[in-house]
Amino acid sequence: MTQSGVREDGKRQSVRHEPDPGEEEPTPGGPSPEDDGTSAEDADTPDAEGLPAGSASTPGRDGGAGGDAGGSGRPREGRAPRRRRVLKWSALVLAVLILGTASAGYLYYRHLNGNIKKDALNLGDSKVAAPTPNAAGQTPLNILLIGSDARDSKENQKLGGARETFGATPLADVQMLLHLSADRTDMSVISMPRDTLVKIPKCTDPDDGKVYQATQGRTMTNQSLGHGGPGCAVATWQELTGIHIDHFIMVDFAGVVSMADAVGGVPVCVDANIHSRTSDGKGSGLKLEKGTSYIQGEQALQWLRTRYGFEDGSDLARAKAQHMYMNSMVRQLRDNMTLSSPNKLRRLAEEATRAMTVDPGLDTVKKLYDLSDELRKVEPKRITMTTMPNRYVGARVEPTEDAEQLFRLVREDIALDGKDKAKKPAAEKASADPAAPDDEIPVQVRNGTRTDTLAPARGRAGTVAGVLKEEGFTQAVADTTGSWSEDRTVVRYPSTDLEGDAQRLAKALGIPASSVKRSTDVSGITLVVGADWREGTAYKAPEENDRTPKSAEALNGADDKACMHVNPAFTWD
Repeated sequence: MTQSGVREDGKRQSVRHEPDPGEEEPTPGGPSPEDDGTSAEDADTPDAEGLPAGSASTPGRDGGAGGDAGGSGRPREGRAPRRRRVLKWSALVLAVLILGTASAGYLYYRHLNGNIKKDALNLGDSKVAAPTPNAAGQTPLNILLIGSDARDSKENQKLGGARETFGATPLADVQMLLHLSADRTDMSVISMPRDTLVKIPKCTDPDDGKVYQATQGRTMTNQSLGHGGPGCAVATWQELTGIHIDHFIMVDFAGVVSMADAVGGVPVCVDANIHSRTSDGKGSGLKLEKGTSYIQGEQALQWLRTRYGFEDGSDLARAKAQHMYMNSMVRQLRDNMTLSSPNKLRRLAEEATRAMTVDPGLDTVKKLYDLSDELRKVEPKRITMTTMPNRYVGARVEPTEDAEQLFRLVREDIALDGKDKAKKPAAEKASADPAAPDDEIPVQVRNGTRTDTLAPARGRAGTVAGVLKEEGFTQAVADTTGSWSEDRTVVRYPSTDLEGDAQRLAKALGIPASSVKRSTDVSGITLVVGADWREGTAYKAPEENDRTPKSAEALNGADDKACMHVNPAFTWD
């Protein structure tokens, strides 16, 4: 495949990506390829709906040290040169923030501030309102942790291979949303598989003004990073989840090596001897004996990258292994908060700040320390790691109804560990834009009653459109031009100037405010009659279930007994 690169003279060139001997190919009907230097191959793969996978072949960002895309020499102030982007792993940043090691940076504050790279927070047009403060005036905090597969330094190529990807557009192969509750008592983490099919919204590069149009059809979420930078990954998450994101952090995965070394290794467990290597040389190379081992250095990277050998060999199994590692590192750091010497603390601070690319809201040691101070309030037993519930679409995955349940819990600041059931969600904000009179609100009604096991209920769009007309929404019409499937009835609107109209429609039908969503998938107020309204003329909203779906595979941060299951094909004597 061809992706854009940058020559040493600053001019763009095409780089042909061919799989190296260590790469894995997608398995039909199965998960995505191994991340051992292979994910760049996915960028031009057609998505499951037969459409081009976004703009992966669009010329990438200028990787020169000082020039803009046009070669004018305009400095990219505070930006990380794209050529130097290396694989970012969120494990390091989560541990660093919770520990608060950035406090050691005050010993040489200005030096550490100079290490930190920054980028724009949100490159999309869509904005999600911040949540309403609780009675104490507190609001939740949402941070997107991003990892890139680019290996554009000698150090990281030595660790990760894939030399032919030098200078190519990076892919956001690790994406985790960290949610800190308003009262700072609990923390939730949601991982999104890198091959999740989503619509990447329109994003604008803040440096050169290049506009990346919204993708036609769905494409893999890891391509969002190449649409102008990490701010487009933020925009993509907000568009999908409706969750307001306050910050992002990208972390150099080479920092995992030094972090694990600094604390004397991180304990991990496997239920059998494992060697992640196939007969044709694929796999991470991880080799451990059954039981608990303390891993550090390159072995820590192998654990985080391993797909072959864990459970069913999927990217989902790898995410579970990453969660175990992150939990272990957090516990290890908390147990060794003083470590053994100031030199170790300085090393942690040095490596952490060098590894980070952040938004302007986190671009100094003090800001990072203040954030870490907030995160440190949460005990490991109140940390919950999850994976976005999903189902296969060919070799890719898509969010399920359970994923929307997980997103709703985060939006409403409900702890995923179920230990704060008495907490009331913040009240929904009414739109600042007043609704038009009912008879002046055009409404399209769609039949979304089809499910995996049931055919669509006949005539639902026409029936509900008739109900709306009787209620005074005389411009309601049935849209019978397509086929839709929605677990729950939902009202969608495309822009903020229609939010008030959408809320008015929902209120008239008894649809909860949580089911009113902004979406670029519609051109006007659109009511999708879901599988929860297959018959009758009155809508009865289902009772809210505030339990974390089992399909999210929640892992508690204090669980030190968790052990990865080893695929029998990858054991050794």
